[in-house]
Amino acid sequence: QISKMFGTVVVGVGIAGLARIRDLMNPMPSSPSEHLKLLGFVSRRSFGNINEAKQISLEDALKSKEIHAAFISTENRSHEETIRMFLEAGKHVLVEYPMALSAKAAHELWEMAEQKDKVLHVEHIELLTEEYKQLKKEVAGKDLVKGTLHFTGHVLDENKSGFPAFSGIARLTWLIDLFGDLTVTSATREKQKEKNYSRMTVHFQTANKKPLTWIEERGPGMRREKKINFCFTSGCLENFPQAPRSSVGLFMQDQNLFAKKLLGQVSKEELAAEKWRILRCLDLAEVIQQYCEEPEKIYS
Repeated sequence: QISKMFGTVVVGVGIAGLARIRDLMNPMPSSPSEHLKLLGFVSRRSFGNINEAKQISLEDALKSKEIHAAFISTENRSHEETIRMFLEAGKHVLVEYPMALSAKAAHELWEMAEQKDKVLHVEHIELLTEEYKQLKKEVAGKDLVKGTLHFTGHVLDENKSGFPAFSGIARLTWLIDLFGDLTVTSATREKQKEKNYSRMTVHFQTANKKPLTWIEERGPGMRREKKINFCFTSGCLENFPQAPRSSVGLFMQDQNLFAKKLLGQVSKEELAAEKWRILRCLDLAEVIQQYCEEPEKIYS
């Protein structure tokens, strides 16, 4: 029996795209990734070759009968359009988060993938880190009283990466995955243009009406880090639990998951739960953006 192979193309060769090319060329032995075959990459810049991977045009990638799946690693702003093109061409799609910069677009793309019976997979490596897996174990079964997740990082170009609720959706994904569905109670954003500084503060309620706060703060020279303070009836968690380093890279873990979906090895329940989580986070990101962009309410 000939094992099923999926021809793939990587679109965009920034940091993630280069990691994708590397992992596709060196799949883990006897993992689902062995069913993916890299046939080329697409970039606006001209490279010729990267290792053994050859550069091909977008038109050729879309038309090729040999290419069954696209890995989209372009800037956030162009995800939506690129996903649409590849789904229309009848290809499966793996895209880096966020899949789109509006909830409406995300729902439309998901519907399109379902109509065409194609896998649309959104990378969420933040759920695959050992640090996160340990945190999730630590939080399991505890009763939340209140909590805060505070992220700091370097400045992003919002024209390319989108509003912070979308570019920072990894944090929102953590909160939903740890504490279940959330409702936004308020959200504000402070910007100091001349200092290139931005701070978004979002207040949520859990289904049990417990308060959670997400702060996304970016400015020049800010170290990329996450601080947590989750208080439970049994006490507070202020530091990440110690976690071993994983022997398998995050992008490789994600690639294996995508390959499993292509091979039909992921249960309907898991797929449904993932779809709910991804679309729910994008819906919330949009609500947050609307809150932040509302003109100040004046109370008389």
